[in-house]
Amino acid sequence: MYTLIGTPKARPFRVLWMMEELGLEYDILPHSPADKAAMTEFNPTGKVPALKDGDDIIIDSVAIMQYLADKHGGMTFQAGTIERAKQDSFTQFICDEIDGALWTNARNTFVNPKEQRVAAIGDVLKWEFARSITALETRLGDNDFFIGDTCTVPDMLFTHCAGWAKNAGFVIESKPLLALVKRCLARDGYQRAHAIRSAG
Repeated sequence: MYTLIGTPKARPFRVLWMMEELGLEYDILPHSPADKAAMTEFNPTGKVPALKDGDDIIIDSVAIMQYLADKHGGMTFQAGTIERAKQDSFTQFICDEIDGALWTNARNTFVNPKEQRVAAIGDVLKWEFARSITALETRLGDNDFFIGDTCTVPDMLFTHCAGWAKNAGFVIESKPLLALVKRCLARDGYQRAHAIRSAG
């Protein structure tokens, strides 16, 4: 039994989705991103999510997703294979260029104290985001998912970021990438996780 720490209405949704894809048993301690004091028990930064596995705590949504995928042998290629190297490359690119732009925008829109925000950075971030989307489309090619016809961690990560982007006003016009997102949203695991998030 795992414990997901953090509300599925934020980044913990990524972990929830992974657990549903893998058919795992878990419970949820739904701390919100604002519950920083409570979250410091699990993560020194106070950020969500965290995952409790026995007496161990794992932090960072992407690290948790990959840990669960590796441990349970699903939604990933095996470490040490060329496919896994390519998978990890997509994961890192999405973390750095897609998630990073969205998170920097969030910090300068509503997360940081007003006196620590740089509102003008938004235009630069949208320009960088659009450039990264173009590069990601090129890397995707004719594949259904980033690594051929297999849905893995970076596909899930990008799909979650795509929803975040839409809400933040970051436009994705790439038809191939939007088609990838549509395939991910249609997955049974996503639908179950979405129902849990909506009910919470």
